Amino acid sequence: MSGPATPEALFAALADLGIPVVTHAHRAVHTVAESRDLKAGLPGLHTKNLFLKDKQGRLFLVTAEAEARIDLKRLHHTLGASGRLSFGSPELLVEVLGVRPGSVTPLGAINDREGRVSVILDARLAEADPVNVHPLHNEATTALSFADLVRFLEATGHPPRVLALPEPAEEGG
Repeated sequence: MSGPATPEALFAALADLGIPVVTHAHRAVHTVAESRDLKAGLPGLHTKNLFLKDKQGRLFLVTAEAEARIDLKRLHHTLGASGRLSFGSPELLVEVLGVRPGSVTPLGAINDREGRVSVILDARLAEADPVNVHPLHNEATTALSFADLVRFLEATGHPPRVLALPEPAEEGG
């Protein structure tokens, strides 16, 4: 396959794995804040995704609950990354996961045929049913079980690490 997978190809791959999904179309949303009103009408846990790289150029896709506070200054320790993490460029995001900023999703692993990105799932997602993610674009939300998300990632060659992500220290405490 040349070029990134289409949403239709993604849904076909999910169906081939026997993974049931429910997808809701909506207006384009680019940030967690923009999507809060939409999320109110959709059951399950909503996610945010961070496309990060370390000092050695290793890539990480971190998926967490949408409102989770993550201590980016300490996250590299949790991930075993080399030095502090920075956000991957929009160009690198398109190159590796085939998605644009605002559409980042663990389902983008379907496009990382070289296995360049390590997928990290926040441990809190394991308690969710369903987990809501973008289907390679930000004009829809796709719901699937946590177990099925893990199964999909494994099938794409991206067995995820499920980790408790560090939260920022409380100020003044």
